[in-house]
Amino acid sequence: MTPDVGSLGVRRRCAVLGSPIEHSLSPALHAAAYASLGLNWSYERVEVDHKQLVPFVNSLDASWRGLSLTMPLKEAVLELGEVDELARLAGAGNTLILERGTRRIYNTDVGGLTWAVRDATAAPVPRVTILGAGATARAALIAVAQLGAQQVSVLVRTPSRSESLRALSHQVGVELDIRPWSVHLPDADLVVSTVISGAADSTARAVADSAPVIVDVIYDPWPTVLAMTAQQAGCTVISGRDLLVGQALLQIELMTGHSVAADVLYAALPTELSA
Repeated sequence: MTPDVGSLGVRRRCAVLGSPIEHSLSPALHAAAYASLGLNWSYERVEVDHKQLVPFVNSLDASWRGLSLTMPLKEAVLELGEVDELARLAGAGNTLILERGTRRIYNTDVGGLTWAVRDATAAPVPRVTILGAGATARAALIAVAQLGAQQVSVLVRTPSRSESLRALSHQVGVELDIRPWSVHLPDADLVVSTVISGAADSTARAVADSAPVIVDVIYDPWPTVLAMTAQQAGCTVISGRDLLVGQALLQIELMTGHSVAADVLYAALPTELSA
C-alpha cells in the first residue's frame, strides 16, 4: 500500500533524533532524496536523549511524517508503536513512521547491510565471521542469515556478552560458534566488523586473510586500518558509508512512498571524512 504522504507539493516534516546528533549525515542524504523526488519536505537534526523521546514524539503534529533514530534511542523507540518483525528480532528500531494517527517502528539497518553486500558482490556467503557482539552484531546476524549464511562465527573479548545471540541464531536459522578474540580466524566468505574504530587494528591482517569480502561498519574516520589492510590484500571492502546509504534508501521509501537511486545519496555524502 502506498503511504499517505500527501501530494508532492505538501510540505511534510522528518528528522533524525539522537544524542549526540551533530555528526549525523542523514540530513544530507534525505534532503538530496527529497530534491530528486521533487518533494517539498524538510529533514532536521534534533538533539533528543532517551528521557526526552516520549514527550518529543507525543508533541508532534500532523505535519510530521517520520523520524530516524540513532543512539541512544533505538531500544526506547520500540515502546512507542507497532513494531515490525525485523525491528523486534533486532531488539532495536531506527525508523518511526507516523501515519493517520498511528506509529510504526522499523529497522532498516538490517536491510542496509544486505543491500550493501549484494550491491558489492553476488557471491554466496554461507560462512560468515562477525567481530563484536553488541547491538550492531545482532543486526548483522539477522542480515547475514537473510543473505544465506549457514555458519556464523562471532569473535568477542567477553564471551558472556554474546549469549543473547544464541537465541537469535536459532530464530534466524544459522549455526552459531562463539569464539574468544584472537588472531586465528576461521576461513569465511564474509567478515563483518561491528567493533569501534581501532578495535580490529591488531587483527586486520588475519581478518583480510580469512575472507574475500570485508564489511567495516565504521564510516568516520575512514579508511580504517582494517579497510586499508583488506584493500591491499585484494578484498572487496564495504564501508559504513555503504551501510548508511543502504539503510537510508529503505528509510526514504518508508517515509515518502518513493524510491530513489543510490547514486543520489552517494553524491550527497562528504567527499572526505576525518583521517
